[in-house]
Amino acid sequence: LLTAAFVLSFASTASAQSQKIAKIDLKKVFDGYWKTKQADLNLKGRASELEARRKEMVTDYKKANDDYKTLLDAANNKAVSLTERDKRKADAEAKLREIREIEESLKQFDRSARAQIGEQQRNMRDKLVAEIRESLNGVAKAGGYAGVLDSSAPLPPAPGVTTTPFLLFSDGLEDITDKLLTQLNAGAPAAVLNNAK
Repeated sequence: LLTAAFVLSFASTASAQSQKIAKIDLKKVFDGYWKTKQADLNLKGRASELEARRKEMVTDYKKANDDYKTLLDAANNKAVSLTERDKRKADAEAKLREIREIEESLKQFDRSARAQIGEQQRNMRDKLVAEIRESLNGVAKAGGYAGVLDSSAPLPPAPGVTTTPFLLFSDGLEDITDKLLTQLNAGAPAAVLNNAK
């Protein structure tokens, strides 16, 4: 955890050495990066595919329940022989086992889908953050900055305390957010940027 003492020490050290420090809104950069927008579209597409599959499973589940009710009604029909009722009761029990299997498959599918989407989101985020950091390093070095602080980063909340921003005061720090975003989006396909607006 970064403490206020570390930040003050970092700032005073940089000041003593006359080194420049910049700030950046990493959340704005991440959200505005064209590859983030593309990755979000891909994730939404994957989520839509999974949702369509889930809807099919729910339809099968509803149909199996309707079939079960029909079989149960038929099994309780006093107009047919006892042997026929027993056969229909066995059919109804088989359908009930099928319903339970569908329920279990649906639960397993939900767990698996959540895990897939979560993993895909984490991998996407880690990859994009690494690309952003690489570009940020280049911008910072080219600008002669000794360090860059993230103005969007919150401090972890203490018990009973709301989350506060890490950077509480930044008078005189150059904001390189837009400069980095411009560099990151320089090679973006026009269709991606236009669709994101």
